[in-house]
Amino acid sequence: MAAEIGHLSLWLALAAALCLSVFPLVGVQRNILALQWYARPLAWVQWLALTLSMVCLGYSFFINDFSVAYVANHSNSALPVAYRLSAIWGGHEGSLLLWGWMLGGWAAMVGGLSRSVPLAMVARVLSVMGMISVGFLLFMLLTSNPFDRVLPWFPLDGADLNPLLQDPGLIIHPPMLYMGYVGFSVAFAFAVAGLLAGNLDPAWARWARPWTTVAWSFLTVGIALGSWWAYYELGWG
Repeated sequence: MAAEIGHLSLWLALAAALCLSVFPLVGVQRNILALQWYARPLAWVQWLALTLSMVCLGYSFFINDFSVAYVANHSNSALPVAYRLSAIWGGHEGSLLLWGWMLGGWAAMVGGLSRSVPLAMVARVLSVMGMISVGFLLFMLLTSNPFDRVLPWFPLDGADLNPLLQDPGLIIHPPMLYMGYVGFSVAFAFAVAGLLAGNLDPAWARWARPWTTVAWSFLTVGIALGSWWAYYELGWG
């Protein structure tokens, strides 16, 4: 049941992302404040739906639900709980889900923490981030669904997480790195929003600077952790 709930939540997130990418932008173009106000709630709905998907996938790993193909391919019943949960991003499909969840989280934070930014600008920024989310969610749902089942015949035990990934580095390095990479989508969204507004004055850069600084900090920590992990795992290779 958890896999089905997680899958349904991905479709809900896609619906919210589609609405986010269209309605606020239409509201700005036609000066309809009601549509612009929808930007923030839609960003939160998208992120909450993606959060539910992450929880469902994590629960599937926790209970060793090997009827889920992604769990069967990247975990087994003997794997410690910490690695079972971090195996969420130990493969392609789960990494995409983590990426989409963080993208939704950045959008929700922009909506919640940009009260000093004009509503029209926030609506444009969140619409651009919604468009990015639509691309990731469509790709995930159509080609890389982490909730695909292997029924009616499924393995009694899973394969294994790649031995190179059975390390504390897996627990912290990918989330840090992804937070940095995905965070720069906020700077991109502010730049595109400025282009859409036809007004590339210093204001948009000033609004984007704190988000860019935070993303840069996460990316710096992630790259440093990755260098440390790769060195002690592989040496000079």
